[in-house]
Parts: sequence; structure tokens; C-alpha cells
Amino acid sequence: MILINLLPHREVARKRRREAFQATMFASFLVGLLIAGLIYWWFQMMIEQQQARNAFLHSEITVLEGQIKEIAGIEDEIASLRARQKAVEDLQADRNLPVHLLSELVKQLPDGVYLTNLKQTNQQIAIQGMAQSNERVSEMLRNLSNNTPWLSKPQLVEIVASKVALTPRDERRVYAFNLSFTLKRSSGANKTKDGDVNTPAAGN
Repeated sequence: MILINLLPHREVARKRRREAFQATMFASFLVGLLIAGLIYWWFQMMIEQQQARNAFLHSEITVLEGQIKEIAGIEDEIASLRARQKAVEDLQADRNLPVHLLSELVKQLPDGVYLTNLKQTNQQIAIQGMAQSNERVSEMLRNLSNNTPWLSKPQLVEIVASKVALTPRDERRVYAFNLSFTLKRSSGANKTKDGDVNTPAAGN
């Protein structure tokens, strides 16, 4: 017996293929959506971890900035204490400066020179006096420049020739001078002394 299918089998096959394609597309969509969700979740985890690291670093930076400020404050205090200590040491060392000044002036003044006025402003000394000749004043300038570790940078401000009456009949020609120089602190004078002592050895 021969069976003849009179149903529209082509339409049925087409419908089945269409349904299978739609099912495949839906499954692919679900798989794609799942993969996109996993990728999104992975990126969110990475972002959260990075944000946590950033927050930790920010907190550590804040702590370090506070420590740096404390260290800077301590350094300022140390610098202030050192400045005070140096000031006290300078005062202790410089308390004998007037003695050194007068002693050196006595040593360095040549014969025929005497002082009439002496004034000190900080480390700057101004003196006035009389000399028998210009040569005496020049000799005193050389002495103040080269022969003493306590005095330096002598500068002749003024020298004026005048006459002094010793008796009604005896007049002498003298030279009134005005000069200034620097009185070294004890630390500077000691360095100069050490340099003077070591210089000959170095030359030999």
C-alpha cells in the first residue's frame, strides 16, 4: 500500500528550523548576557579593589604628611635651640673681647701715635688720634692688617695735618687721623691663629 502525505511538510520543516534558530539565538543571547555580566562583575571587583588601595594609600599619605609636619616642627625647634646655644656660646666667648681689643691696640700702636677717642658699634671699631707723621699712621694700618688675629680690615677715614702748641714758643706739626676696623669674634680669631700656625708647615 502506498502512503501519500498530503500535509504541507515543507511549511512544517521551515517552522521547525525557524523555532530552532530562535531557540539558538535566545540561548546565545542568554550566554552573551551571562558573559557580559561576568565581565562587568570582574571589572567592578577590580575597581573596588583599586578604590580600596587608593583609600589605603590616601590614609597612609595623610599619616605621613602629619609625621612630616611633626618632623618639620621638631627641626625648627632644633634649629631654634642651636641658634640659642650659639648665641650663648658667642656671648661666653666674646665677654673677653674688650680685653683683647685694648691689649691689641697697645701692641699695634707704633711710637709717636696716641688715641683720643674710641667707639664700638657691634663689631666695628672707630678710633681717632694723633700721630707725629703720615708714616706712623701707615705703620699702624699695616700692623692692624697683618700683626693681629683679633683686628682686621682697617680703613683710614680721614687724616688732617695740624699744629699743637707744646709751649707758647714751641709748636709741633701733628696729623689727626680717623680710622675704623673690625674686631673679630673669638671663633674667627682662633681660626686665624690656627691658620697662621699651620701656614709655615704647609709651605715647608
